[in-house]
Amino acid sequence: MKKFIIVSSIIITMLILFNLVHYELGIFIDLNPNKKVTTFIKTQNKDIVINKNGKYELFEIKGVNLGSGIPGHFATDYAISKDTYLRWFKYIQEMGANTIRVYTILNDDFYNAFYEYNKNNANPLYLIHSLWINDYIHNSRLDAYAPEFLNEALNESKKIVDIIHGKRQITIGASSGTGFYFHDISDWVIGYILGVEWEDTIVAYTNRMKSSKNSYQGKYMYTTNDATPFEAAITQIGDKIIEYETTRYKEQRLVAFSNWPTTDPFDYSLPVTQYFKKSAKVDVEHIKTTDKFISGTFASYHIYPYYPDYLNYEPEFIDYKDENGIKNTYQAYLKKINEYHSIPVVISEFGVPSSRGMAQKDTNTNRNQGGMSEKEQGEAIVKSYNDIKSAGIDNAIIFTWQDEWFKRTWNTMHGVNLTKTPYWSDYQTNEQYFGLLSFDPGKTTSISYVDGEVNEWKDTDVFYVKDDIKMSYKYDEKFLYFYINKENYNNEKLYIPIDLTPKSGSKKMADYNLKFNRDADFLIVIDGVDNSRVLVQERYNTINAMFGYEVYQKNSYLNPPAKNSDKFSQINLLLQTATPLLSNNNIITAEVYETGKLTYGNANPNSDSFNSLADFMIKGDNIEIKLPWGLLNFSDPSNMKIHDDYYENYGVEEIKIDKMYVGVGLGNETIDMKDIKLKGWGKNVTYHERLKESYYIVKNMWNGSDE
Repeated sequence: MKKFIIVSSIIITMLILFNLVHYELGIFIDLNPNKKVTTFIKTQNKDIVINKNGKYELFEIKGVNLGSGIPGHFATDYAISKDTYLRWFKYIQEMGANTIRVYTILNDDFYNAFYEYNKNNANPLYLIHSLWINDYIHNSRLDAYAPEFLNEALNESKKIVDIIHGKRQITIGASSGTGFYFHDISDWVIGYILGVEWEDTIVAYTNRMKSSKNSYQGKYMYTTNDATPFEAAITQIGDKIIEYETTRYKEQRLVAFSNWPTTDPFDYSLPVTQYFKKSAKVDVEHIKTTDKFISGTFASYHIYPYYPDYLNYEPEFIDYKDENGIKNTYQAYLKKINEYHSIPVVISEFGVPSSRGMAQKDTNTNRNQGGMSEKEQGEAIVKSYNDIKSAGIDNAIIFTWQDEWFKRTWNTMHGVNLTKTPYWSDYQTNEQYFGLLSFDPGKTTSISYVDGEVNEWKDTDVFYVKDDIKMSYKYDEKFLYFYINKENYNNEKLYIPIDLTPKSGSKKMADYNLKFNRDADFLIVIDGVDNSRVLVQERYNTINAMFGYEVYQKNSYLNPPAKNSDKFSQINLLLQTATPLLSNNNIITAEVYETGKLTYGNANPNSDSFNSLADFMIKGDNIEIKLPWGLLNFSDPSNMKIHDDYYENYGVEEIKIDKMYVGVGLGNETIDMKDIKLKGWGKNVTYHERLKESYYIVKNMWNGSDE
């Protein structure tokens, strides 16, 4: 018995050690060093070709990027289930895409689903797997040769190779996804994109601090004499991932390095270089391959139609017109990218968001970073794709498949609790709405649709009755809804004051000569199809407090508005930071737009006249309104937290409320305001999937069917 226990213990220990060495550490012995290395995907000049039935044929990447976020979770929770992935793969392939790109190592559910979807599929989906660089490392004071950067990238790249070949396990505690990766999906993985959108600071810092390390000569990749230290560092990562896969698995596939306009290989005029801080370049033409690498490389770029805005100031681009005679700096830039490179170019990110909030305008073709309906989003994707093709580029990947509630963006993040973003859908934050798949609140349908049909409104929703006006409310994870019924409504102006914060507000509004029975912070003005908007009392106007200098050239804290000021102003969002190139009479000002302006239309996705941006609808005596939480200074509606007084806190802090006060009137007498109970939903979010209008437009673009 004692011998049995000893032998059993030795065997178990050996199995544990083998598992640790082979599946967790990726250590192996090459038992067949002379085995021929193969590839099923490679480059030929500027084309990508794939082996089908023993013969290489042209392969055009028609792809979509896939994130790891769903409502109620941050991306790093890796909470998407296998069944969800399988459903999405079907939608994606039906849309006409042949490739999915993922950014980092996901949970094993993704790889298991990918294997199951493809194993008996005569027309499989292909995968491009990216190597993610940790945000902290990428944005810290480190250079690319620091162990935290270089060694981490080398280790993660080996993990990716082992994962796609089904020979890894990653335990809890890793920064990536975890699980048992035992399915070999390598037959459908066409390549790797290494890295992220490089910050110009780490590129410039590496080149300055490691100036002597400007050369790398590997077995599969090497640098030219013109290479920079940063380029030499990423060449080493590329060379090592090829070496590892070649040695262990006797296979190779395409390898690329991530890039974007901020670190493109071009020189620009002095004003652009100086004012837009175009200070760094990453040029993959300085990275070459040896004969031992049989697959090849491509140039990967994230390029959007509204960015970089500095192209509008470059003589080379400013007067360029496309085949339709339209000024189109996007197409001009794509052409320059393609003509520069000797290898295939893949636009691995392009697209626009269908958000209410906007962060950037495309001055030429109106493909903006937000403020676009789902239909306009789809049309913009088609136009961008056509520009990509017109530039001679055959490979493109749309950003992105699904909307992502957890995302933040630079012109709204100051007003949002960033630890609670997965628990509500912030329609003001453009980064959340790049998807072709929407997550709408509600388990199967939303609680209300602004469409003029009022069957969803019940007597229990009524909170305000006065004379011939009745008002009701609802709310969910995305909107605060109001329904007003006014007998014999004849398009008169309606005024709807809202009292949120106990810290400020006014009982009157000077411009409209209105009076309220409570201190109002916001005022909704329904004034016809084209002139309706939400106004804010100036003390509670976020842009004044947070961007007073950039927008108005003044420090708002030196002479803040009175708490009971009777001035109400437009609600604006900052569009871009101030630069002398956007100056007015040499006064540097930032560009803004009125986000408080309300859009009229039908917001029901089941309607033929659906407009996803519609804020209100009038039909007979019925007026329906929906307002995004962020427009009303909610920092975390899941817990009903709003902005505190800016001038007491020198910025945005939160206070919790359990009710608001709302009223409605014609303005001919003091408007009474009644209380509305607010509870929130915490982390218990509800949502249902919906394919956007843009999905069907892309489907028609790629396979000629919108059914």
